[in-house]
Amino acid sequence: MTPQGEPLKQELLKEFASNYEQLVIICGHYEGVDERVLHLVDREVSLGDFVLTCGEIPALALMNGVVRLLPGTVGKEASLKAESFEAGLLDYPQYTRPPVFQGWAVPEVLLSGNHGAIAQWRAEQQHHRTRDRRPDLWAAWLDDQQPGSNS
Repeated sequence: MTPQGEPLKQELLKEFASNYEQLVIICGHYEGVDERVLHLVDREVSLGDFVLTCGEIPALALMNGVVRLLPGTVGKEASLKAESFEAGLLDYPQYTRPPVFQGWAVPEVLLSGNHGAIAQWRAEQQHHRTRDRRPDLWAAWLDDQQPGSNS
């Protein structure tokens, strides 16, 4: 784990989960890992463009991201396919019970029982949320939607 490594993204987590039986993670402390042991390292991974006092927190994030992709970790494996980044978009808003909390209501469409309308609402919300919060992802998603793209 190092700020100099490749960014930790969902595709990398998928690669680790599906292609390796075990991962050995070296966690630097304060100034990083001694340069003399880097010849033992196959891959350097970064949690982002910031520095922490240790590598354990990024290692925990990497481990959690990999383990949740292993069969049997998540109750419904199909639910993994509808999450942020799976289709290049952020996830749609999530709501739980009660239907009204401190005056804020769950959108009516989600209470309607109309699965087609719910799916359409969720897709629209993913588009709005990604466009508004992550223009970089939105632009990449739009590019992927063009005829002849590699998606």
